[in-house]
Amino acid sequence: MGALDLLRVDHIGSLRRPQALLDLRARVDDGEATSDELTALEDELIREVIAEQERIGFPIVTDGEFRRSNFQDSFGASVSGYDTPESREEYRRWQQGNRSDQQQRVESGPQVAGPPVVTRSPAVERLTLTRNLPLEEYLFAAGTARTSAKVTLIGPDRVAQRFDWQASEGVYEDLDDFRKHVAEIQHEMVRQLVEAGCPYVHIDAPGYTAYVDEPSLAAMRSRGEDPEENLTQSIAADNRVIEGIEATCGIHLCRGNSRAIDPLTGRMVAQWHREGHYDAIAEQLFTQLNHKRLMLEYDSERAGSFEPLRFVPKDRIVVLGLVTTKSTDIETMDDLKRRIDEASRYVDGDQLALSPQCGFASGGGGETVPEDVQWRKLDVILETAARVWG
Repeated sequence: MGALDLLRVDHIGSLRRPQALLDLRARVDDGEATSDELTALEDELIREVIAEQERIGFPIVTDGEFRRSNFQDSFGASVSGYDTPESREEYRRWQQGNRSDQQQRVESGPQVAGPPVVTRSPAVERLTLTRNLPLEEYLFAAGTARTSAKVTLIGPDRVAQRFDWQASEGVYEDLDDFRKHVAEIQHEMVRQLVEAGCPYVHIDAPGYTAYVDEPSLAAMRSRGEDPEENLTQSIAADNRVIEGIEATCGIHLCRGNSRAIDPLTGRMVAQWHREGHYDAIAEQLFTQLNHKRLMLEYDSERAGSFEPLRFVPKDRIVVLGLVTTKSTDIETMDDLKRRIDEASRYVDGDQLALSPQCGFASGGGGETVPEDVQWRKLDVILETAARVWG
């Protein structure tokens, strides 16, 4: 394994977006500011957030995904061919109606007119790579950072789950034809990244937990899809994305990353999109995915026990997502060490690492932990890793 394969700490990509960035992006969307103004502010804020990651000693940095409205823009904004509306108004109305201030399951990926992958959208022609947003992000970050930078890219499983294949007949033969094509496009995106010097490519694959979530499975079947076939084909597609790639490759699984503020207590509460433990898919997923780093959400009872980790091959690193981005409570080193010890019952402790369970701001808006809490959580990850692994 390479040095970055063995990192004992990681973070999932996105960091809390400054309010000034959210405000300016909204003004650009409303035609009240220019894209050049937005780029200039993004540049400034990315320099600052990279400098802060380096100040606290994080060994791998990201640009915080500050150039994205949503983490799934890594693919949706890089291709043409989707039936994309000029306005996001219908999607915004859906967002407003989907909001809740309760600790509960919330929906995602609606079939409304909106940004591709963020919403379930059809294609009007076969997709074409028109820009490589992750590459643009990497080149700027690498030119700013003194340490190694990583990038994140939404994987083919989620892209396929958010494709309205029934409304795309005549463009793609079927869902598998689409999934394979997405994998080929993403393989080219990753190849360009590595050619530019990117040492670590992180694939976001939040859709895999759909295969243990009963409502998600029912939705697949209602569309005439076979969940078992979807899972098998998605693993093959994810492997195709990184085939022959000489860089550290990780893949991240989660169950949704929404949050809300309880109006009665004023405290942040967790929300989620899917429920279900890894057990039913662990053997197939952990033994067949070729990514060296398996980044797994483990911050709540929805993840289940560490027992499925017994299927992880000896040449993989399991990055335990034990630090939650859905609470302002700061985890203690003692609690984190105890949970790492529990995981070590099922996989060798030398195969473990530590991270947040997901990004700090996967979407462009919504509730996020305060900035000082974010940095304290990253600090405790570094401190715990030093205590556990030296």
